[in-house]
Amino acid sequence: MPIYNYTAKSFDGQTKKGVMAAKDIKELSQDLKKEGLILVKADLDAKKRVNFFKISLFSFGVSLKNKIMLTRNLSIMVSAGLPFTKSFSILANQSKNQEFKEALLDIRDEISKGQNISSAMAKYPDIFSELFQNMVKIGEESGTMEEILKVLTLQMEKEHQLKSKIQNAMIYPIIIMVVMFVIGVIIVTFVLPKLKDFFSGMNTDLPIYTKILIGFGELASNYWYLFLLFFIILFGGIFLGLKTKAGKKIRDTILIKLPFFNSLVKKSNSASFIRSLASLTAAGVPLVRSLEITSNALNNFYFKKALKEASERIKKGEKMSSALKPNQDIFPSGAIEIIEVGEETGKTSVILKKLAGFYEDEVIAAAEGLSAIIEPMLIVFLGLVVAFFAFSVIEPLYSGLGNIQ
Repeated sequence: MPIYNYTAKSFDGQTKKGVMAAKDIKELSQDLKKEGLILVKADLDAKKRVNFFKISLFSFGVSLKNKIMLTRNLSIMVSAGLPFTKSFSILANQSKNQEFKEALLDIRDEISKGQNISSAMAKYPDIFSELFQNMVKIGEESGTMEEILKVLTLQMEKEHQLKSKIQNAMIYPIIIMVVMFVIGVIIVTFVLPKLKDFFSGMNTDLPIYTKILIGFGELASNYWYLFLLFFIILFGGIFLGLKTKAGKKIRDTILIKLPFFNSLVKKSNSASFIRSLASLTAAGVPLVRSLEITSNALNNFYFKKALKEASERIKKGEKMSSALKPNQDIFPSGAIEIIEVGEETGKTSVILKKLAGFYEDEVIAAAEGLSAIIEPMLIVFLGLVVAFFAFSVIEPLYSGLGNIQ
């Protein structure tokens, strides 16, 4: 989201300067009007544009673990009555991530000039998500910053736990795939070309699959740079393609329809959506705005679309459960029905928290189950590949020994 340096006037004629994130000038003007300000001038933040290239080219970003430590420590400092400028100085000194340290020091400087914390954080949307910014803003306006920071910490801890469990479940299959690829490259590049000289000296006819294998090995050995270029273009094209809207839609369409993976995708996105929605509504953010913020926090094309459509229906007077029903095929079975029960009993926030915890446990179980399915499949595939290579070598070898006898 673009960052604007703005100059505005209050209704009593006072001039105020600051920084705010907005989709465009129109949205910036509307947001300032809600704060009792009239927009006079707005420019894109040049510093942010420079930082974008710096972050993209030379940094790996700020980890979720760093942000968890920030919110947890900031909550303790707030409860102890420490000024925010002092708190952010301490937090910056504790940080080992240079990008994060610079951001925290800049936020401290903005606060010392009279800027709100949420507005100062809006300069760094790559670090502080829209959900994070809005939660902090609610804490500032309601005077409940300590409680809001605790909710944010819990939110991110659950997100981190979920991601860690999924990553851990996928480590072993990924290691097997990498090892298979490396072994394949070594065999094709170094072993197969030498087999040709060996078999030609035995004066025997080679099976067609052995000839294909040796021919491919020679080709890969002689023109390795073309293969390397091909893989760079292929993976580079896929990486850049997935950054586009069309690429994300294709990726999400495949994942949401792929056997074994579809359940994991639905449950993980549902868990993130419900947990974020529960945190926002509990903090007092209106439901429509909560859905809009949550949709921006999700990466899945279909979930983003479903939540944006639901927010539009709720504006027209529909309940959340009925607004989500047109897209119920992307949600796990029973999720919308449980939300409907929460609406009828007036305990939507409580139900959402329990439902989020349930789906987080389901995602962990699904990830472990998926790993248990993939591992034997990869081992069988690896065995078939090894058997093919062995058979391609052993059969002509026996034929050659028969000719010698």
